[in-house]
Amino acid sequence: MARRADRYGLYQKSVQSPDHEVTFFRRVFKTTYGRLPKLLREDFCGAGAVSCEWARSHRDRHAIGVDIDPVPLAWGREHNWSKLSAAARARVDLRCGDARRVTGPKADLVAAQNFSFQCFKTRPELKRYFKAAHGNLARQGLLFLDLMGGAELLEDDRPDEVKSFRGYKYVWEQKRFDPITHDCEFFIHFRFPDGSALEKAFHYQWRLWTVPEIRELLLEAGFRRADVYWEDTDRRTGKGNDTYRRRERAESDAAWICYIVAVKESPRAS
Repeated sequence: MARRADRYGLYQKSVQSPDHEVTFFRRVFKTTYGRLPKLLREDFCGAGAVSCEWARSHRDRHAIGVDIDPVPLAWGREHNWSKLSAAARARVDLRCGDARRVTGPKADLVAAQNFSFQCFKTRPELKRYFKAAHGNLARQGLLFLDLMGGAELLEDDRPDEVKSFRGYKYVWEQKRFDPITHDCEFFIHFRFPDGSALEKAFHYQWRLWTVPEIRELLLEAGFRRADVYWEDTDRRTGKGNDTYRRRERAESDAAWICYIVAVKESPRAS
């Protein structure tokens, strides 16, 4: 089963929710600027799932997806882009290159999802990316970042997180955390009922940035403000419910995920 498995397909099924991202982007932009966004730029887009969903969701929406790795881009063209209507395909531009250097039309939204920007491990490197994102936005534009944290992430060799899906298990391995540098290492594995596995299907070496660090760097890069959208808790389960609201304070949690939304130009009303 592992030999026949498609790691990018398994990743999209296990990790990504493009329809949720599109709905959230639209809601926050409309709340911020009082109008609907049209052009999305998806940095570190991988297979471009969010870009394709953005164009598919409305005939007025266009997307640019940028990734430095040609392999997932090629997979995305075959499995995501090709499945769109002809009209929607014409509204999606998938580009191979460094997100800090690839320019294009000024976007209403720039999204850097799945913690991807944490590949930049120093303040100058990350600030350079934030300045590039600022330059790729229209005058009224938003940069969307997701971030994870909590005490559970500050451990070496933490027990794996396992989620069961039909026909396989998704395994998130937290391998290493350095408290001095905040360097961290993670793996994604896929395991199958016949005992076979795709071990280390994906490998991440990031710096675990904190919310205050990210917000400060965004302001230094030229954004007017950086808002935090914190996940609500389901009262029945005590777990996150995928609903994110703007917060100034939050309760400590052992593991959390939030969005940071950087505003290029504050609306006049605020």
